[in-house]
Amino acid sequence: MALDPDDEEDDGPPKLPGGKFYMTPEGHARLEAELAERRTERHRVVEIVSWAAGNGDRSENADYKEGKRRLREIDRRLRFLTRRLAHAEVVDPAAQTKRDRVFFGATVTFANERDETLSVTIVGVDEANMTESKISIASPMALALLRATRGDEVTVRTPHGPERIEVLEIRYPFST
Repeated sequence: MALDPDDEEDDGPPKLPGGKFYMTPEGHARLEAELAERRTERHRVVEIVSWAAGNGDRSENADYKEGKRRLREIDRRLRFLTRRLAHAEVVDPAAQTKRDRVFFGATVTFANERDETLSVTIVGVDEANMTESKISIASPMALALLRATRGDEVTVRTPHGPERIEVLEIRYPFST
């Protein structure tokens, strides 16, 4: 069975029904900016490869070989970004009307079994960043928290086994 090289980037996190990916407006804008940046970079690299190809023997031309390698990397990322943006479901957390439940875009403060109080924001798979306490909607923590209300206790699957956490607060950004 032949593998489609365009499918290699689709081995990522699970999609929503219909092949959509949840994304905040900020995350969507970041991916669009990266797409524009990669397209500009591709034009520069094409010019370098064209110049290097005109210098004679391509088999020993380092500029040509490196340029072609870089073009493959850029093209792979362009395909990924184009597909991801085409299947994005942009959800503005500020527009959430059911603010008493945990949904996409919520910032949730919870207490764990060690009496630690932590806060996380549930974002799209491409926006997750633990240093900013942003977790992917596909993460075990987010999946356990979804639809919970203040005061609920939920069980999260962790590498060390199940852990009970209590939802203390649910916040959404306000629309501007």
